[in-house]
Amino acid sequence: MMFCPTCGKLMKSKDGQLCCSKCGYTETITAENKEQMKKVAYMQENDILIVEEGADIGTKPTIAIKCPNCGHGLAEWWLRQLRSADESEVRFFRCTKCKHTWREYD
Repeated sequence: MMFCPTCGKLMKSKDGQLCCSKCGYTETITAENKEQMKKVAYMQENDILIVEEGADIGTKPTIAIKCPNCGHGLAEWWLRQLRSADESEVRFFRCTKCKHTWREYD
């Protein structure tokens, strides 16, 4: 990730340049700074795992819960904000045996 040297805001790539939407600073993308710009599949923030859509990194937490599809007693789980921010997250489960996925609302 590239941050603006003037104001510190995250810069975005546009038309071969890195642009800051806050202060307007621009910088041409070079081979040197292009190497620093890599897509990350996930990042860790305060012990909360944020996983990019479709990523299967195999480190989700597990819970003892009965799968409604096969009856197996262990599933991975994660939270996702599907509705507005003032409503609670939706908890998803994926059976470690048959890979059936289901959700639970609070």
